[in-house]
Amino acid sequence: MRLDLSQDVGALTARLVDIESVSGGEKALAGAIEEALAPLPHLTVLRDGDAVVARTDLGRAERVVIAGHIDTVPVAGNLPSRVEDGVLYGCGTSDMKSGVAVQLKLCLLAEPNRDLTFVFYDCEEVEAERSGLLRLTRTHPEWITGDFAVVMEPTDGLIEGGCQGTLRAEISVKGVRAHSARSWEGVNAIHDVAPVLDILRRYEARQPVVDGLQFREGLNAVGLRGGVAGNVIPDECVVTVNYRFAPDRTLEEAFAHVEEVFDGFEVRLTDGAPGARPGLTHPVAAAFAAAIGGTPRAKLGWTDVARFSALGMPAVNCGPGNPDIAHTAGENVSLAKIAESERRMTAWLAE
Repeated sequence: MRLDLSQDVGALTARLVDIESVSGGEKALAGAIEEALAPLPHLTVLRDGDAVVARTDLGRAERVVIAGHIDTVPVAGNLPSRVEDGVLYGCGTSDMKSGVAVQLKLCLLAEPNRDLTFVFYDCEEVEAERSGLLRLTRTHPEWITGDFAVVMEPTDGLIEGGCQGTLRAEISVKGVRAHSARSWEGVNAIHDVAPVLDILRRYEARQPVVDGLQFREGLNAVGLRGGVAGNVIPDECVVTVNYRFAPDRTLEEAFAHVEEVFDGFEVRLTDGAPGARPGLTHPVAAAFAAAIGGTPRAKLGWTDVARFSALGMPAVNCGPGNPDIAHTAGENVSLAKIAESERRMTAWLAE
């Protein structure tokens, strides 16, 4: 399963797509990437599991990290890839093998104006603890640190700065269990959950501006659990809420806000991840924005830019794929978009 980096970026994307790499099955693709990069004399190639890192060491004043995951969601009858009317179809075309193809073409730059670190990592599309990038932050953070990071997540070629944080919490409403034939002897916790839902209906989400980009928060019920049996008055009802918060709040501050919103109720944090500030005021980030063009926007969602933010690096999302069709059976990417992404990234790094 060899990769020919001399191919144009569209053909290279198709080749990557045709090497199936559903999360947990990236070994063949990771091996092909490692094999393709190893002969390049300006790169030091490193591997950790099914993550491959390639670095220049040219003594430049700045180091830029360009990262992308090599796994995909499960195939949905959309392999092998095919091209129709300038559009490449297939599993992972948008999310995010088109971005990985751009990364690989940039690896050919022998004299970039900044030192470069390329990160190709596994298991992004599954639970966080399996993430290859998370593993690298724990085992080899020195491999992937720099002054600025670009994650090639699909953004339709636009810059999406930073990302939202996210947390889930359980709001518990207590009652008193009783036989349903003598319901007056109990307190129905499901009936008493209405105030929690009323709070959510009335909640007005913030829309703060962070580093010049407007984020939009959301606090929503995403689950409701209650009931014991068909003849029992339930003594507990639990509402699961998801809070998507702007990166001007830490995870701790975000949870404190949720506790304040549901003052008087039992609130338990079940999981969470901090967001990442856009950092577009950093000189290298500003130079990137000028080279890519367009109007940057906030990333309304969580991405791996947060991993780089945790390492003290400003980071943005910017890839040629269309996020609206990622993970669908009809997933596709414009060949022109991939070529444009390669051209703009190359201009930024070779100017």
